[in-house]
Amino acid sequence: MAADPITTVKHELLARQLDGWAPAALRRSRRATFAQVRGGPDDGTAEAAIRVFARHTELLRGRRLTVLALAAPADDLAVRLGADQATLPPEVSVHLVTGDAERLPVALRAASASGAPILGYLDAATGPAPSLGALAAVAGGRPGEVLLVLGSQARAELDHRRVLAEAGFPLVADVELVDGVAATRPVDGGGLPQLVVFATTLGRSLDAFKNDLWAVGEGTGARYRDPQDPEAQSVDISPSPQTDPLCRELLSELVRLGPCSVTELRQFTVANTIYRASDTLRAITAMLAAGRVTRTPESGRLAGDVIIEPTTAG
Repeated sequence: MAADPITTVKHELLARQLDGWAPAALRRSRRATFAQVRGGPDDGTAEAAIRVFARHTELLRGRRLTVLALAAPADDLAVRLGADQATLPPEVSVHLVTGDAERLPVALRAASASGAPILGYLDAATGPAPSLGALAAVAGGRPGEVLLVLGSQARAELDHRRVLAEAGFPLVADVELVDGVAATRPVDGGGLPQLVVFATTLGRSLDAFKNDLWAVGEGTGARYRDPQDPEAQSVDISPSPQTDPLCRELLSELVRLGPCSVTELRQFTVANTIYRASDTLRAITAMLAAGRVTRTPESGRLAGDVIIEPTTAG
């Protein structure tokens, strides 16, 4: 496992995504494609992905899984993948493609990937952001899903939510990864945060990503930060995460819109924060206890039709 905390979290998050995606994709279709593009130094991602697929050989009978690995010309990926490829059944074909994300549309067409499940992992932690064309090529899957990593240069170049919507992804979640040391400094005070973005056409896939996000092992040395949190507070990775940022965002939404139902606030949480729908109730409970919001009716279970509104002091 990589020593760098951020890379460690990225590896585990990708492995969890693949563990869920591969069985679902191969039950939905007789063929599926995973495409990985790495724009920076090698971090072992391709090998880690192949090891995940080797665990799902029982699902591959009568089906075809294509793995596309795009890398720079000088990369020794073919040599490093040799031993891991030997563990794969014949139903899995691995293709090494020379180039960056801009070769992705051509590589996916050559693999006849369109019209079947596609998951793309595009790591732009260093270097430029992928283009609209590269993202749209992944969106051509049925379904198409992408896990996108953006470093400082790529974030400056790409309005990712707008571009992903234009590419054909209506559902987007994003989270900032920071290491434990950088997280204790001011936002501009050092460290190299990376933004992880997941985009999909399926609501249940968005829910699964949020669950995977908080299931990453504790003690990695990395923390999460919600890009929408005006205070840019980082929180520990935990199955029961601290909800202060979520409370602020929910309260801001209530001030903006006025009274909302618990169901509406749960929907806001999934679509606009790093948190899961289930975290909404914990946040509302905390705000009620602090007197920042009120509820109607005043007692009973926090059912979906309970109305929450901000107090004058909130």
